[in-house]
Amino acid sequence: MAVAQGFDRDRLGRYQIERLLGRGAMGAVVLGRDTESGRCAAIKTLSLSDEFSGAALNEARQRFLREVDAARRLQHPDIVAVYDAGEDDGLAYIAMEYIAGHDLLRHTQAGQWLPLPRVVHIGRRVASALGHAHRQGVVHRDIKPANVMIDPAAGVVKVTDFGIARITDACRTRTGMLLGTPTYMSPEQLSGQHVDGRTDLYSLGVTLFQLLTGALPHRAESMARLMYCIVNETAPDVRTLRPEVPPALAGVLAKALAKSPEARHADGLQLAAELDAVAALWPSHPLTWSAEAPAVGTPEVDAFAATVTLSRPDPGHNFGL
Repeated sequence: MAVAQGFDRDRLGRYQIERLLGRGAMGAVVLGRDTESGRCAAIKTLSLSDEFSGAALNEARQRFLREVDAARRLQHPDIVAVYDAGEDDGLAYIAMEYIAGHDLLRHTQAGQWLPLPRVVHIGRRVASALGHAHRQGVVHRDIKPANVMIDPAAGVVKVTDFGIARITDACRTRTGMLLGTPTYMSPEQLSGQHVDGRTDLYSLGVTLFQLLTGALPHRAESMARLMYCIVNETAPDVRTLRPEVPPALAGVLAKALAKSPEARHADGLQLAAELDAVAALWPSHPLTWSAEAPAVGTPEVDAFAATVTLSRPDPGHNFGL
């Protein structure tokens, strides 16, 4: 009998399943407990046999293990740790550090914006984490507010889902579906060109822009038009939407959102250093806060979301795959 309603098993490998955390288009996310160490883990599942068969299934299984192995090598205080991975009766799973907080998506909504200094501090830490990953040869490919977890009271910032994007890319290619939105993708990623760590820096730029303004740099009435804008049109100055943003921060964002990778920061450490210099404008601002932001009503729906039906919602670390 399943422990969590909506999940059909009570164990994955050595993990006892305690409850269902969420479900996405390609699998579930459950809270599990390691029966050997007693440690809790957020476990993401992926039914490879539902997506592939024959030789393609074997290739997908090997790709899954390679990507997870690469993610496990990342040892950084601001990257969610990957504990374990395996396959249990046809269901592949990744066990990772469970964060008792929430993702940044709520802070893109009016009424729940974070103070400017805190956005800068979060951006600096994410950029530093990306710099570490890129030095290890790991590109995230899916940086967005839903993939950055925070625990405000503890001052925790964690980038999650390293390796997940590449694992799901094979399924996207096979089915011809675009899962989610291209909102945070770099121009080169949307164009199918080779990508390196600078694609993540662009995506972080989009994320910071949205955290500061509640809006995206590019919005359109169709997916085709949105993709065209991302590839071809210069992002607006963030100060046109939030005038109190310091010129130095606006300059950092403009550089991160440059169309050409060569015009962006050379790496995450350079971006982190520039954000650190901006953070010096608020030397005494605390990085933690004890109270949650007040609840707000449903945010205004942008034109893209209102006109395009997506294959899945945009999930966070503990809520989907």
